[in-house]
Amino acid sequence: MRRRELLDVLKEAKEPISGGQFADMFGVSRQVIVHDIALLRAEGHPIDATTSGYRLASGPIGVRDVFAVRHTPEQTEVELMTLVDLGIVVKEVIVDHPLYGELRGGLELHSRRDVELFLGRLREHGGQLLSVLTGGAHVHTVEARDVSTLAEGRQALARLGILDEAEDRG
Repeated sequence: MRRRELLDVLKEAKEPISGGQFADMFGVSRQVIVHDIALLRAEGHPIDATTSGYRLASGPIGVRDVFAVRHTPEQTEVELMTLVDLGIVVKEVIVDHPLYGELRGGLELHSRRDVELFLGRLREHGGQLLSVLTGGAHVHTVEARDVSTLAEGRQALARLGILDEAEDRG
């Protein structure tokens, strides 16, 4: 019953809803919500976990690609703003850790506001970017309306000197 209600809330939500908000809403722990989300995903419901909470996945907006990049934490804002300004959605970040293997973090950055909120939460919580674990090397899964927009994004990152051309798969 709770999982169905949780899914109904997600269907109506305009913004992502945090695990803590769901926990308060249903009078359970955040861990119970994490478990509920995992079960809903196992049933095939497309739920994204973003930095600001859970939301139903909207599906690809056109074409999807990956950009391999390498940069300092200080260059993160310019990297992400460059992409979203072109209309590219930054879906996730992936690092290849030597001990743990592939580590992924959902981002779902669609706009400058999304980037500002993400970086604000990072500062607020004193967190570190996943790319810190790999000397700045990471991959972004990205989406755009068309291939030419992705090509423009790739070129913009190359001009900034952060496209990791040795690793880039495009």
